[in-house]
Amino acid sequence: MQTRLLDLETRVWEALVSGDSGADDALLADDFIGVYPDGFAGKDAHVGQLDRGSTVAGYRLSEVQLRQTSGVSGLLIYRADYLRAGREIWEVMLVSSLWECRDGAWINTFSQDTPLSGANVP
Repeated sequence: MQTRLLDLETRVWEALVSGDSGADDALLADDFIGVYPDGFAGKDAHVGQLDRGSTVAGYRLSEVQLRQTSGVSGLLIYRADYLRAGREIWEVMLVSSLWECRDGAWINTFSQDTPLSGANVP
């Protein structure tokens, strides 16, 4: 399952690099919710960010783990080093991404991105 979900997650990242809103739309559930440093975002916001083109210039995914939550769902957890389009400094975040198999197709239903700041959590 980890290989399958990592492949799907990589397709999301590739959509961000290429600015392919159609690919992004096809990979996210209609009820997708993202939890980000600036708040919550649904599918429309995630896909809509690509209206202006690519948002990511490069990325590397590492430290990948899987928590299989059922036979038809899994939580992919990983580190993402990425370079925003038009920027020069790479950033790092930790990502938790929930994938579910609905009607025979795997789709992303939830994602939480946590910037890696090195600050201690209280």
